Amino acid sequence: MSLGQSIAPHLPYLRRYGRSISGSQQSGDALVARMLETLVANPDAVDTGSDLRIQLYRMVHDNFGLLADQAAVGADAERSDMAIADARLRRIPSLARQALLLTAVEGFSVEDTGRIIGRDAEAVRALIHDATDEIERQTRARILIIEDEPIIAMDIEMIVRDLGHDVVAVATTHTEAVAEAQKHQPGLVLADIQLADNSSGIEAVQEILSEVKLPVIFITAFPERLLTGDRPEPAFLLTKPYQPATLRAAISQVLFFDESTVPA
Repeated sequence: MSLGQSIAPHLPYLRRYGRSISGSQQSGDALVARMLETLVANPDAVDTGSDLRIQLYRMVHDNFGLLADQAAVGADAERSDMAIADARLRRIPSLARQALLLTAVEGFSVEDTGRIIGRDAEAVRALIHDATDEIERQTRARILIIEDEPIIAMDIEMIVRDLGHDVVAVATTHTEAVAEAQKHQPGLVLADIQLADNSSGIEAVQEILSEVKLPVIFITAFPERLLTGDRPEPAFLLTKPYQPATLRAAISQVLFFDESTVPA
């Protein structure tokens, strides 16, 4: 199997991680593109005899460090994703946030996360604890849940409330979702893709976003169907089934890049 064939299955998830740590589709995909350019120029940059997934995530992690350094040197006055991140990074180290994402969202063990970010297991656990505490202090939101499965909706609502957020409504159809968004003006939407009336959660969110700008987390059993690169894609995805810690990390991360909740 060629190196390209070995890398291909990991790309949708590397792009998800890149978007999560950078805050946008464009920036996240740029991190992965830089990784691929490095591998094209130097295939020996990875050891195919070792865990390839860990090595690829480590390359994206390193590229994000370079991107952040460049943004710090050449930042303009516009409130870009990196500027929003910088406002929060003054309050929480980027490394702690990445440790949280790698374990809670990407499913790495504490030990493998340490290999990616260059820390031992004890340090990774401390980083995760610090990230969780600090991000939750910084971010509070009014959340609309778009989910047609009652048990899943109840589970999401419980997790959201435990994090200290308000659930303004739970919608099960496209029409209901749009109406609830117009009525309550939420600060975050958690959306399933297939709804009760066989309508599309994606289309419901697109209609909501045509009237107001707000962050969205999509929930799907098939993230690779959304991460195709063929059209504008969500920066934040949850894969079903998910662990409560995964949902907590995703909510905290998306609000991390929401300009309206940047501390003064």
